[in-house]
Amino acid sequence: QVQLVESGGGSVQAGGSLTLSCLATGNMRGSYCVGWFRQAPGKEREGVATIDSDGSTSYADSVKGRFTISQDNARQTMYLLMKSLTPEDTAMYYCAASSSPWFCRRRVASRFGAWGQGTQVTVSS
Repeated sequence: QVQLVESGGGSVQAGGSLTLSCLATGNMRGSYCVGWFRQAPGKEREGVATIDSDGSTSYADSVKGRFTISQDNARQTMYLLMKSLTPEDTAMYYCAASSSPWFCRRRVASRFGAWGQGTQVTVSS
């Protein structure tokens, strides 16, 4: 069983940057793919970015060029560097893990079996 804990959320002004972290514990053996999702009030959950065990990444169009996902396999930690933030980025951000790289790369939320508790990101104008 994989447990995920996010950190690094907070409040920032538009144009600013934040880095989210996600620490994974438990059994991470196998072809795990991890990613970040976000959900704003009244909106559907959106897959933001994913990274595969071989380092392959995928991004939502809304964050391409502004967000960067990375991982430190030795520390079982995943990061999301967010730059040029806008109020539209305000949401609860969740990290998640999937044993299916195919669905993970396509950010299919229903195929992610492990989720963190979320960390809030608020961007003010």
